[in-house]
Amino acid sequence: MGLVPRSDFPLLAKHPELVYLDSAATSQKPRVVVDAIRAYYDDANANPHRGAYRLSGLATEAYHNARAQVARFLGVADADTLIFTRGTTESLNLLAAAWGRANVVAGDRIVVTRMEHHANFVPWQQLALAVGAEFCIAELTADGTALDLVHLASLINDRTKVVAFGHVSNALGVMHDVAAISALARKVGALAVCDGAQAVPHLSVGIDALGVDAYAFSGHKMLGPMGIGGLVVRRAILEKMPPYQFGGDMISLVGDERSTWNVIPHKFEAGTPNVEGAVGLGAAVGYLESVGMPAIHEHETALGRSAALALAALEGVTVLGPTAAQRSNGVVSFVVDGVHPHDLSQILDAQNICVRAGHHCAQPLMRKMGLPATTRASFYIYNDATDVATLRDAVAHARTRLGY
Repeated sequence: MGLVPRSDFPLLAKHPELVYLDSAATSQKPRVVVDAIRAYYDDANANPHRGAYRLSGLATEAYHNARAQVARFLGVADADTLIFTRGTTESLNLLAAAWGRANVVAGDRIVVTRMEHHANFVPWQQLALAVGAEFCIAELTADGTALDLVHLASLINDRTKVVAFGHVSNALGVMHDVAAISALARKVGALAVCDGAQAVPHLSVGIDALGVDAYAFSGHKMLGPMGIGGLVVRRAILEKMPPYQFGGDMISLVGDERSTWNVIPHKFEAGTPNVEGAVGLGAAVGYLESVGMPAIHEHETALGRSAALALAALEGVTVLGPTAAQRSNGVVSFVVDGVHPHDLSQILDAQNICVRAGHHCAQPLMRKMGLPATTRASFYIYNDATDVATLRDAVAHARTRLGY
């Protein structure tokens, strides 16, 4: 059995034959999350902040309580510095558009890593192109198991305005030293931006202690609903940052010629908020806390190491990224000689095994590695050692079936 019972998850309970190994893309949802969303619509559905009646007050309270709960879970003392967004992608685009356009000019430098998800690569690339800034990419170590911190440090200079990096690589499972990278950025006054999409569901991140300026995450990867996530930014930065969108709730006063903005976080949450998503995310956080993040991390790391060893032992299979001993999460990417990842994924799907096949929104990394795609298995709290064995046997069978 996994760390938690499959019966807690309606979809997994309905399909006991399913081996779901794509939680890095999106996690399954526990019943408590589905129930929380239903309860909100049954008991408190109204437009928050805008109605002088009790039901609107209930919706407002639900939304604010969810923000406070999620902030505590993230290790953020000032809950108002948590901006709710649709997820990591919108969070990083918000930051690049609002802060970036106001602070990055021609001749400045933006540094990202080779392992970045497109969501933390393309917005900064496009900002650099738009304003004439220099765009630099920090590479992996020669063995491909980690970020080359020496190379990264060599790219950060007095012209650097942004250092953008992931907490955990979604494509390789490499975990970065967030505090060390943030310190390098702070030394030159650059904005330290961390993509935490693959970390928040699996670690006690403690954002305030990391030294980052901005940290983004997605709810749907951490048992929550789709369409909700967040961006945590230092208050001093948010206070000076211009709005990202305009409209209801982010307005303080609208004059005929000029307007003024609401206080944070409302300044960056234009329009009717996703109360349903916030309530569901709060329920997801409660579920994760009941299991315990240290236990979750230990469980996933054990499965990731076991899977890396089992797959690497198969003839013709190469496991990418950290060695088994170096692994500290449940993301395992691999290639099989002579077998395209898409073909392998379809063969595994016929055996009710769900894995990811493709470039994992990390084309610059795949290009550097000389690969069109990889197969990725990602383990979570509802997976167990049996799932590792099932994956290993299915991959071995696929090679035999295809004549390799």
